[in-house]
Amino acid sequence: MSRFVDAELVRLAREGSLSALRLIVRRHNQRLYRVARAIVRDDTEAEDAMQEAYLSAFRNLAKFRADASLATWLTRIVVNKAISRLRRESIMVPLDVLDNVERPDADVVIMPHLASQLDPEQAAARSQVRDLLERAIDNLPEPFRVVFVLRMVEQLNVKETASSLGIREETVKTRLHRAKRLMREQLQTTLASTLTDTFPFQDPRCADFTDALLARVAGSEPADPSRQHRGSKQ
Repeated sequence: MSRFVDAELVRLAREGSLSALRLIVRRHNQRLYRVARAIVRDDTEAEDAMQEAYLSAFRNLAKFRADASLATWLTRIVVNKAISRLRRESIMVPLDVLDNVERPDADVVIMPHLASQLDPEQAAARSQVRDLLERAIDNLPEPFRVVFVLRMVEQLNVKETASSLGIREETVKTRLHRAKRLMREQLQTTLASTLTDTFPFQDPRCADFTDALLARVAGSEPADPSRQHRGSKQ
């Protein structure tokens, strides 16, 4: 199954293959979790958004077209679900306000006291560095944060990021530029090597989430995988 391309996995999933569904979830959990968390800034809310996105995707597999990658299609869905959760909480920052700010660094206060938290001993401890970087990313305004995670953490190119978010490539470039400025040059240089390790969604957490989700898809006893790891953070 691991050798199957996305189109074949989707075909098998449409035919009712739980193995295909499992592999789809396992392949895309890491990216979707990072994207959802970049929007909602909360582990539990991110998993809830992921669950909603997968269930919606599985109900609409017939609508998937191979002109876009499965990863891009799923990313669009999880972005919409995560944003919807923010809207329900009425805490979303309007995108047009941030995109039209001429001097974002003058109007948005980012990463208070961040420089004082950074010292050589912390930089030597990978887990502490990751925590510091995650907090810095969390402090970015949401539109910049999502682009930063897709481009710098997930390492998507500009075109893939624009397609995933439904925005122009120039907008991706602008938001990434502003995000980097807000993260500060010192933080970028010191922690660049740890970016790909931030917000992990791996085993056993990934496996537990997948098992619970597929049990729900198969019509087993209802399960809420996001509740299994309340408060957990790797």
